[in-house]
Amino acid sequence: MYYKRIRDLRCDNDLRQVDVADFLGCHEGVYRRYENGSREIPIWALLKLAERYDVSVDYILEVTDHKRKFGE
Repeated sequence: MYYKRIRDLRCDNDLRQVDVADFLGCHEGVYRRYENGSREIPIWALLKLAERYDVSVDYILEVTDHKRKFGE
């Protein structure tokens, strides 16, 4: 699965892949593979990114187009 939204969110926040990798505590290459879909993103990283960008996990997974977390 290709996670276009994590790339879009990163770019919208003027972050580099290395910045997000540092935030997640992983190597830049690992994060790069999350973005290009060659490596599945683990749930813990997905949750951490959703919190960092203040969006729902559903938004990142393209289940919804609404950025807000449920109930907000």
